[in-house]
Amino acid sequence: MKWNRDRIRDLLGQIAEAQEKAARLGALPEEEFLADYRNPESAKYLLIVAVEAALDICHHLVVRGGGRTPRDYADCFTVLQEMGILPPDLTERLQAMARFRNLLVHLYWKVDNRRVYRILRENLDDLRLFREIVARWVRLGEE
Repeated sequence: MKWNRDRIRDLLGQIAEAQEKAARLGALPEEEFLADYRNPESAKYLLIVAVEAALDICHHLVVRGGGRTPRDYADCFTVLQEMGILPPDLTERLQAMARFRNLLVHLYWKVDNRRVYRILRENLDDLRLFREIVARWVRLGEE
């Protein structure tokens, strides 16, 4: 069909790998996570990698699927919802991740490391859901 399945598979793998590593950091007790600067710095990088890969998939599906041009990164997930790919609740959470990615990339010195820790503990599952939905959608589109 119209999807580049190899590209999507590669990006899904990047998300899974970054998510797995980030989950290990999130499994640390909070004070241990915060005590070593390498933990939050690594977590920030892993979140950037995972969200960037999700955005790359998003743009690929939008372009190849004939969706409207997104206004910004967060809006790309709205377009996937409009295309019937994402449910509204997950769309909102992925939009928040895209905005957080912008904060990490452009205003990294303002990011509270406790917030990074909370995201590791509470929001990584959204990336798993995104991966599952995309994998299912691409397979359905091929049949």
